Amino acid sequence: MRVGVIGAGLQGKRLAPAVRDHPRTELVVVSAAHHKSAARLAQSMNCESAIGWQPVVERDDLDAVVVCTPPHLHAEISIAAMRRGRHVLCEKPLARTIAEAEDMVATAQREGVRFQCAFNHRFHPGIVQAREWFGEGAIGAPVFLRCRYGIGGRPGYEKEWRSDPRLVGGGQMMEQGIHAVDLARWFLDGFTEVTAFVQSQYWPITPLEDNTFALYRTESGVVASIHSSLTQWKNLFSFELFGREGYIQVEGLGGGYGSERAVLGRRDFGAPFSEDVIEFRGSDPCWTEQWNEFVSAVEEGREPLVSGRDGLEALRLVHAAYESARQGHVHRVQREAIREPA
Repeated sequence: MRVGVIGAGLQGKRLAPAVRDHPRTELVVVSAAHHKSAARLAQSMNCESAIGWQPVVERDDLDAVVVCTPPHLHAEISIAAMRRGRHVLCEKPLARTIAEAEDMVATAQREGVRFQCAFNHRFHPGIVQAREWFGEGAIGAPVFLRCRYGIGGRPGYEKEWRSDPRLVGGGQMMEQGIHAVDLARWFLDGFTEVTAFVQSQYWPITPLEDNTFALYRTESGVVASIHSSLTQWKNLFSFELFGREGYIQVEGLGGGYGSERAVLGRRDFGAPFSEDVIEFRGSDPCWTEQWNEFVSAVEEGREPLVSGRDGLEALRLVHAAYESARQGHVHRVQREAIREPA
């Protein structure tokens, strides 16, 4: 499978090696808005470089493209590529708006191509282990979920593209919290209502937010609490799922978030507390595993584990939280049929 990577920023630098090193994919070209960025990454990957996204999408010798640009370009690039029969792996958030994401999903369905949203957290070893324990029934039926995910920003953050409302669909909840939303939806199988508060207490990025506090509830009454923060001065990732028979915790993501560990504890009112703890060493495998899943989905002609529809539904949930905060009351989550793109 011959592949082009569009975007030479942080995510492009993470995903390009996974494409290059896979035994059944060939990284053909890397592009970016600026020649220097594209050429630098392309040279390190031993492939061609290009300026802008159009020369990559318009090539006739590619089977797939990886979209690693800011969100305002996701829909335009992905739809153009899929209309030319290309399979697409697109960075999160899938788009800025629900309408853009619906067009992307509808195009993939019409063109019969594989379309994956890059929720790489599903491939972190701690989350993989948590999913395995949960699937085995180790903690019984879920009671509540709690996820805290935050960073501390950096000087000049308000001047970056992530703080430009024209380029992004939201603030910290859309940028980082959407990973937590996707994981909560994956474990609890969707939500029907949300209540949320958003604020910008430190970073001057209004109308975007530096903190979101959201409570999502399933149809059966299970509540997921999600706090996404840009004022978490020490990086934090904490994912906890409590069930009737015990609990699962995933802490850390490696690197600046601390070593990654998965914990399984069981309810026992009469015994000393005991836990099964797994700590994961070595480099972060999630980028490679994410790409492996995409390649397998293409080869097997099936939906990826993290499909474009998953990206759309996570986007709906983030926008529902924003709407709840704007209206000041509980917001019902609407799941609408995919419409045909304009």
